[in-house]
Amino acid sequence: MLTGTSWLNFKDLIMKILTINLPEEVELHSVKMIIAVALFEQGKLSSGQAAELVGITRRQFLEEVGKYGVSIFGETAEDLEKVGDIEL
Repeated sequence: MLTGTSWLNFKDLIMKILTINLPEEVELHSVKMIIAVALFEQGKLSSGQAAELVGITRRQFLEEVGKYGVSIFGETAEDLEKVGDIEL
């Protein structure tokens, strides 16, 4: 088993520590990204905080977040579909 523990040290936030036992074949980076992306999408973490959780730069996080179906601009899939229906 692979154990991953991450914690953040932000001035204004009280953070919790999460320990997860994962099978060896599970990629820790992917699990961290899934958690960070979910918290970013919910507005619980900023992109910088999410990047720190994963252990990458903010730029790297912003480049990768789209792979998880999340817009860095806050639009949902429904929002983008509505824009597609507008005639210019």
